[in-house]
Amino acid sequence: MNPFIEHHQASIRFQYSCFDRMLLNAVVQPMQRPALIVGYLDKCKHVPSITRAYFRQVSEDYHRFVGQLASTHGVPIVEPPKRVRREDWVEPFYKAFGRRFGIVVILKSRENARVAVSYPTPSGGNRLEVCTRFVWQYYFYLRDQDWGRMFLRICPYFPFNARVCLNQHEWLARQLDHAGIRVHQAANAFVQCADPERLQQLADGLTPGDLDGPVQRWLHELVPFYTSEPDRTSDRVYRLFSSQVEYCTNLVFRERAALDRMAERLLDLNRTIGRPDKLSTVFGYRITKAYRGGLKTQIADHHLGNPVIRSEYKDSSIKQYVRDHRVLRTEVTSYNTPDLGVGKSIRNLPQLRRVMKGINDRYLAIQQDVLETYVDRGQLARLHQPTITASGRRTPGLKLDDPRLLAVMQALTCFVHLARAGRFRTRDLHQTAAAALGMTTTTYRLGQLRYDLAKLRAKGLVLKVPKTQTYRVTPQGMRICVLFLKLSHRVYAPFPAAALRPLAHDAALPDPRRARLDTLYAGVDRALDRLLDHLGFKLAA
Repeated sequence: MNPFIEHHQASIRFQYSCFDRMLLNAVVQPMQRPALIVGYLDKCKHVPSITRAYFRQVSEDYHRFVGQLASTHGVPIVEPPKRVRREDWVEPFYKAFGRRFGIVVILKSRENARVAVSYPTPSGGNRLEVCTRFVWQYYFYLRDQDWGRMFLRICPYFPFNARVCLNQHEWLARQLDHAGIRVHQAANAFVQCADPERLQQLADGLTPGDLDGPVQRWLHELVPFYTSEPDRTSDRVYRLFSSQVEYCTNLVFRERAALDRMAERLLDLNRTIGRPDKLSTVFGYRITKAYRGGLKTQIADHHLGNPVIRSEYKDSSIKQYVRDHRVLRTEVTSYNTPDLGVGKSIRNLPQLRRVMKGINDRYLAIQQDVLETYVDRGQLARLHQPTITASGRRTPGLKLDDPRLLAVMQALTCFVHLARAGRFRTRDLHQTAAAALGMTTTTYRLGQLRYDLAKLRAKGLVLKVPKTQTYRVTPQGMRICVLFLKLSHRVYAPFPAAALRPLAHDAALPDPRRARLDTLYAGVDRALDRLLDHLGFKLAA
């Protein structure tokens, strides 16, 4: 069991993990290449000349098709106002539609899309390109028998590229209803379930076919250009590829108060020690000089109503927040699944589930190390003692007030250097450790780093991977590093600073605007002032 879940198990009613929002690109792969487009239109559509007028006629036919479809089904075609969340804006249409299945509403919006364009050539022929254009697109908001609420965005210009948005919570709600399992869904999470084990089994049982079948049926109905071919032998004209995938781990707490207390501590502690501003530990990849992309952590307020801890890695991110007052959600999002070592095709869905679930599990495990660190009696004393090997080599022990050692630990707990089962190289630590010391890699040399790292290796907190030049931090090593940093930065450093060098503007900050941790520090500050005054201490001029 995950250490975070195990530690808080008494407060958790149940937990489950599943995909959340999934955006899929639906494309007819051969129709993305001009040469294949020419062959297809010549052989299958018998187009004598692929001109601009032909593509214009194809798009006009589709616009008429959508108008007739809307008229037949009594569905409005509307243009939503700008700067509104479309999920909220279409809510009244879903309420009016009731429990029926079908097209709820059709939205029109101008957006970028890949379309085929024909240009006349000086020789009298035509040159074909597939390029990006800013065009009208249709959003078909649906209620599907298998997936509940979903939408398809279809470009009315050849080759009719599409995008699909689904949510596994909607699919699970339908599956649980068919199985007769009582469940209470609040917004986009389950807060009560009569059979949590079955819920998880269903979530893990989602297959690529469960996605592909319903989507292909809607594409078959909404894109008649391909489905009207007499010689077509397959309904699967389109291929689906991930554009954005979210996977969430939801811990449903019994009481709101217990979750609020824990969430407040997570926000406080992630601001400094142990914050995941380098996420290789979580995502499983080492950061190198060739890395390009986002790499930061922020705590921000979003429309969810609660602060969100969000960390980025390349085109992926992980965030943690409280929703619906009872659910602690840890959610990994990828806009480019190859960053995680998984192909974009939905055929890779089982592998993607395993990878994303592992990311959430590691994130929760590290958050538990940040929240609590347990050390056996006498272990700190043993860490302080020197280590002597069988050959008589003596390595100094670990001192809590050693700034260089703390800087190395700080580099390790930034999560960037624990890639691929916790592997890193000494040069990967160098820049981060030097920055933690307020020095450069010139003044804090690589040889000094190796000496400091040897102290951790001597205590078994860091191990060298055999037959490689890499190291890894052990689980116990991670806990010890977090403990040392918490004691140094969260206990020893703040109290003397508050007593000897207090900041006037901190005292002027009203209590309602303070975080819980800052309020406790301020209380210790005032108590230290009274203690020093009673003992007769006075700061030297």
